[in-house]
Amino acid sequence: MAKIALETQGNLTAGRSYDLGGNCCSGGAMALGDAISPAADLDDFINADPTAFAETDQDGNAILHTLVENMHCANCIKTIEQTLQSNPSVLEARVNFSTRRLFLRWRPEGVDVSDLVKPVIALGYPLTPYNSAMIKSAIAEENTHLLRALAVAGFAAANVMLLSVSVWAGLFSEDMGPATRDFLHWISGMIALPAVAYAGQPFFRSAIAALRAGRLNMDVPISLAVILAAGMSLAETIQSGEHVYFDASVTLLFFLLIGRYLDNAARSKARSAAERLLLLKAVAATIVLPDGKFKTVSVEAVTPGTHVRVMVGDRLPVDGEVVKGRSDIDVSLITGESLPSSVGAGDDVFAGTLNLSAPLEIVATKTGDNTLLGDIVRLMEAAEQGRANYVRLADRIAGFYAPAVHLLAAGTFIGWWILAGSWQNALMQAVAVLIITCPCALGLAVPVVQVVASGRLLMKGILVKAADGLERLSEVDTIVFDKTGTLTEGRLDLVNRDEISVRHLDLAARIGRNSRHPLARAVARAGKGAGEYLEVEEWPGEGLRSLVSGKEVRLGSRSFCGVRDDASSDIIPGPELWLSIEGEDAIQFRFQDRLRPDALATIKNLKARGFKIDLLSGDREAVVRDLAENLGIENWYAQKKPEDKVAHLKTLEAAGRKVLMVGDGLNDAPALASAYVSLSPASAADISQTAADFVFQGRDLSAVIETIQVARASRRLIFQNFSLAFLYNAIAVPLAVAGVVTPLIAAVAMSASSLLVCLNSLRLRLHGKGSTG
Repeated sequence: MAKIALETQGNLTAGRSYDLGGNCCSGGAMALGDAISPAADLDDFINADPTAFAETDQDGNAILHTLVENMHCANCIKTIEQTLQSNPSVLEARVNFSTRRLFLRWRPEGVDVSDLVKPVIALGYPLTPYNSAMIKSAIAEENTHLLRALAVAGFAAANVMLLSVSVWAGLFSEDMGPATRDFLHWISGMIALPAVAYAGQPFFRSAIAALRAGRLNMDVPISLAVILAAGMSLAETIQSGEHVYFDASVTLLFFLLIGRYLDNAARSKARSAAERLLLLKAVAATIVLPDGKFKTVSVEAVTPGTHVRVMVGDRLPVDGEVVKGRSDIDVSLITGESLPSSVGAGDDVFAGTLNLSAPLEIVATKTGDNTLLGDIVRLMEAAEQGRANYVRLADRIAGFYAPAVHLLAAGTFIGWWILAGSWQNALMQAVAVLIITCPCALGLAVPVVQVVASGRLLMKGILVKAADGLERLSEVDTIVFDKTGTLTEGRLDLVNRDEISVRHLDLAARIGRNSRHPLARAVARAGKGAGEYLEVEEWPGEGLRSLVSGKEVRLGSRSFCGVRDDASSDIIPGPELWLSIEGEDAIQFRFQDRLRPDALATIKNLKARGFKIDLLSGDREAVVRDLAENLGIENWYAQKKPEDKVAHLKTLEAAGRKVLMVGDGLNDAPALASAYVSLSPASAADISQTAADFVFQGRDLSAVIETIQVARASRRLIFQNFSLAFLYNAIAVPLAVAGVVTPLIAAVAMSASSLLVCLNSLRLRLHGKGSTG
């Protein structure tokens, strides 16, 4: 049994615990844990695991992160948030649909957390402490359960349909006797009833939880129709009736389980990028004791004012100020700058950045979650939580569809009972209405298009990660590009090789292979570097020094190599190295991050389509300006930090713009998560791929155009599917209410409408390349 302890200020007792016991599984198919309820004996839980404690913010307000189960649509999110916000003590309540995470902040004075969460639990949404390891395990278990249910429903539907075809053929030809018909009915029942009992659990449990809470959801009419169809079929079989509807019940489950699994699979790919970003956090730190000795401790044990030793190749565990040493720091996490930053005594450094060239001693200024890395994580979590308010059209329709179906079926039952005087006949007509109005076509309108669109994009090397990414992408009117690794290939190359002799290039390569600096590595790639091993001394932030045949050779910056600032005109703006050989003129090595091959054509194409294009980069102004001029981008912004990028996107959003963010740097992760929709190249840092809604492979930026084309075509097909579903209901429902349609015909009509939606969705694949523009 798990426990959660809450340590807050005010009237909440420090260390008070809450038992996570009780029966919560009635609320959903695969509960990830047990609901929170006050412990029966608080003394038993005083020593609860402190890692599960709720937090307290700087204003003394209590904060709790929990996991919410049984959420299937945006209406669930709205219900949970409104229920919590109805309590005057609650300051903020946000639910992240993709991660199922509830963020709750409240004033603790005189408030018991159990009083806040009990109404949510009572609605059928169990809560557990947020634990990423538990989530991954439970999500995998839930997907496995859905797959099993889908397999059982598919097997049963195929076999029962074969038996039904035999019965239909016998009825039409009048060659089948009652005994044979009843025998086939019993076999169908023996297949269908266990399948319904097993495969229908995800819907049945959700429906029961909703009814217990006094509300309706989409699973209620589904469950009712399936149970009534199976029950009436069993009753007809027992009474040797002519018509049974086992095929309708299992086929309906099969189609709806497909939609449920696709939705779950898409959501599981959209796990919080912030969790992945935390992998960049160092797990241990080497602190300097007063006597000068070193001691390795956990990062959590480091406090502000502690002196920390950071070796070459290690990530900085805390924010701090350099007190000893000089080194190059990979700060791409913070600035997106393509070159390392040279730091020395008095310079600020940040957790998560990488020490490249020499040991450093720093004094910690910020530790734990208060570091800049922690700030980036919070930015990303806030952006992800904001997405929870996005309400798709299908979810909005579902808000009134379920109660309308029940009222219609009830009205049909009452009307036919009064008119015909037979409750059995009235119930049959009500079942026909429930079956024919079951939202199968409506439920497939979005996921089938997503599957077809995702398959087409996958063939182009584009991965779709967000369940509603295509829908949002179709509405975009502004595209914001990052520079390094997005418009460019993210790899510095030597661009003046023809101006350098083979001897000098190979010598520089021999020296450069001894350093981890990106420019030194670029030189090492450009030359062979053949020859005997050289003793190389690295001067952090300056360059490399060696003795070759008794002569001093230096490879590094202008000042390190003794080159005057006016020695070269810098034909190509960008990074450089100099090779200085004693007694010879210095030689310049110029580098440039090459444009992607089709970057210019892609930008022109997007501008021709009417998109507003912005370039947003953390790199230097001269480099960004030169790139923007080459690509014809008028709106460009340089030296932007992660928070600056997010602020820029918020400004565009406030102006009514719907922004596609295309970026790949670690510093782009918060912006990718904050944008209306985001896309990242496969060469991106792993965290950015996690934050992005789409990931494209290869060197071509044309993937941006292809993705937008498919998204817009998908949106058209989705609206067509909705129109087909509504047209089907407009024709079929009145016929069912009038008694013209039997449950058997209703099942066929329902399946036909689903098939029609699927065939319409397949047009995206059949009419591919030229029709999506």
